[in-house]
Amino acid sequence: MDLRRISDDFSVSPQIAPGDVPAIKEAGFRAIMCNRPDGEDPGQPDVAAIEAAARAEGLEFRTVPIVSGSLSERDVEDFKAALADLPQPILAYCRSGTRCTTVWSIVQVGQMPDAEIVSAAANAGYDVRGIVAQMSGRA
Repeated sequence: MDLRRISDDFSVSPQIAPGDVPAIKEAGFRAIMCNRPDGEDPGQPDVAAIEAAARAEGLEFRTVPIVSGSLSERDVEDFKAALADLPQPILAYCRSGTRCTTVWSIVQVGQMPDAEIVSAAANAGYDVRGIVAQMSGRA
């Protein structure tokens, strides 16, 4: 598992498996958010199995499937709602963690300084400079 801290309340990871959930709980997470649609790649673990493992460990679980390269306003709103509703800290996962980090960054624009958003993502290995600049120009 490759857990990457973005903030005190939010971390991301590439694809997880049901067997990873006990370690996720032990790491202190209280919720898991899946940002990956089922069937995106052959052999990808089924989200229902991960959800069942999370619930068996007493963790909250939310699915906000975002198709890679097709981010919509609805996706952003659903992600934002999940951040507000789920107990923290939250671990979000997708194929590589990039989708989760990108949407988190979009949600943060206007809520925290752009430089802090970019720095938080960069510290976890993700470059969101372009999307933050784009969203800030629109805000």
